[in-house]
Amino acid sequence: MKKTLVLGASLKPNRYSFLAINRLRNHNIDTVALGLRKGEVAGITIDTQKLPYTDIDTITLYLNPKRQEEFYDYIVSLHPNRVIFNPGTENPELYKILKDNTIEIEVACTLVLLSSNQY
Repeated sequence: MKKTLVLGASLKPNRYSFLAINRLRNHNIDTVALGLRKGEVAGITIDTQKLPYTDIDTITLYLNPKRQEEFYDYIVSLHPNRVIFNPGTENPELYKILKDNTIEIEVACTLVLLSSNQY
């Protein structure tokens, strides 16, 4: 299925990235996570280093546009098919970079996409 990187993953249960990891796992979607603090959510290790993940279909963003800047090259280097911009992550500068690299942009909520079977 669609291997997903949760970028901006959090260990805090009240964060949307935490909920997304749980829901992705509930949908049996292969999931990896990158965040500020190492830990585990729903059996998924949150990495703190920009690892060279392979076969990433989707990156779902949980970083504000300013925090995204340091990840531009990294995101492109993973060659995802699409990047989901969750509410609050919208970033026209990154949209252009992704379009220039033929990476699909989806401005949506991962949680809604999963709950409505549109993921």
